[in-house]
Order: sequence, then C-alpha cells, then structure tokens
Amino acid sequence: MNSRPVAYVLMAPAAVLVTLFVIAPVGVLVLLSFSDWQLGSSTLRYTGLGNYRQLATDPVFWVSLRNTAFYVALVVPVATGLALVAAIAIRGAGRLAAFYRTAFFLPVTTTVVAMALAWEFLLHPSFGLVNLLLAEFGVRGPVWLRDADTVLYALAAIGVWLKFGYYVVLFLAGLSTLPTDLYDAAAVDGIDRPLDRFRYVTWPLLGPTVLFVVVVATIQTFQVFEIVATLTQGRPGRASEVLLFTIFQEGFVYFRTGYASALTVVFLCLILVLVLAKFRYFDRKVYY
Repeated sequence: MNSRPVAYVLMAPAAVLVTLFVIAPVGVLVLLSFSDWQLGSSTLRYTGLGNYRQLATDPVFWVSLRNTAFYVALVVPVATGLALVAAIAIRGAGRLAAFYRTAFFLPVTTTVVAMALAWEFLLHPSFGLVNLLLAEFGVRGPVWLRDADTVLYALAAIGVWLKFGYYVVLFLAGLSTLPTDLYDAAAVDGIDRPLDRFRYVTWPLLGPTVLFVVVVATIQTFQVFEIVATLTQGRPGRASEVLLFTIFQEGFVYFRTGYASALTVVFLCLILVLVLAKFRYFDRKVYY
C-alpha cells in the first residue's frame, strides 16, 4: 500500500496554515517593499529599488542599526553567561532548586510593559532605588534613561533581567540530560575539581544546548521593542532608537508602509544571516 497520499493528507492542514500565516505575509511584505504604498491609501506605485536606495542613505536607519547591534552585543553574552552559571548553581542547590527556578523565571511570566514601568521608577534620577544606593557610597547616579551615554546600558540591563530566567530554564533542561556516569569516570581519572569538571565534561556535552540558547537569545534580543517604546521612544536624540522602533515609526506613525516594509525585509535578512553565521561557526565546535 502506498502511504504517500496519506502523508500528504496529514501534512495538508499544517502546510495550509504555514502558507497562509508565514509564507504569504512575507511575500506580501516583499512586494510592498518595492512600492510607495501608504497605510490606508487605495493606490500604490511601483518604485523598484527606490526604498532600498533611500534606506542605504538614511542616517536614522544606520543609527538604529548601530544601537541594535550594540544592544545585542551587550545582552546576549551577559544574559547567556549568567544564566549558565546560575543553572549550574541551581542544579547543586538541593531542595532549594525549585525555589530558585521559580524566582529566576518569574520575570519571564510578567508583561514587559509592566516590568519596564517598574524599572523606570528604579532608575529615576531623584528617588530611584539604584541612584539612592549609589548615593550611599558617595556616587552621584546619572540620569539613566535620559543620558545618551547611559541609556543603552540601562536598557541592556533591563533586557538581561527580563530574559535571564528563560535561559536558565533552557540550560537546566540541557544539564538534566547529561549522563552522571561520565562525571564518575572523570573523578576516577582525577578530574574532581568543579572547574575541571565543567571544562572537560559539562562544557563539551552542553554544546548543543549552548548553541540553541545563543541562537534564541540573539533572535529575541534583536527584536527589542517594548522597553524602548515604553521608556525612551528612541530618546535622547535617537540614542536608544532600535530597528523595530524605527520600523514602527515609519509604518504606523508616518504611514510610509512601503519604506517600513523595506526596513522589515532588511531586518529579517540581518537576523537570518546572523543566525546562519552562528550555526556555521559554532556547529563545528559542538559535540553531538
């Protein structure tokens, strides 16, 4: 009996949904990027590569791209590195492990806007807890969210805090799959110090999990939008403007949908290239 028709029938619902909600919208997005369509307009005109040529000379795009890259470079290594350390510590916490897992994961379950507003009060220059603590040590705290020199660092700290717990859970899942007999064998060979156990046993075996977490963290961090829209709106002087906020401004504030579509296409291509590069580089260093 030929099972191929049955396979096609079973695959059809998922294929239809993917086509309708993934492939088709991306196709429409690409088509709109070659037009001058404005949101709400009943007409559009084909402009070829006009939007992309404008994008290449748009200083706002390059500023938002630089800010996004800097934000990603801050958040990804710090969040994933701290999450790995915390996951290893939690694994050895005994009966308190469940409490720590819940405490670290709690920020992930809350709404980003609510947490952003809480951080706005914490970072307030006059009565914020952060500056009050700095004042106890004789340090005058900056205006974190209104200073071009500190705003991206402040946003990155919030981003680390928001995503840290999720990466902890992912690392804990990876650590739970490591065979314990390898640690016993390593101890027999004299590898019994914690750092040596991590270097020669945990780290090589955890490679696939590390690769997955780094890729997920990169994608999520590139998509930063809520904390910028809630706290800074790109201020001061576009010092905190990121790519998604620029796309939002162009598409839903200035109604330049064609240009916003071109920005989105470039944004998606950047993420795709970055993820593929990470897979190509790290995959050769991972032991499966």
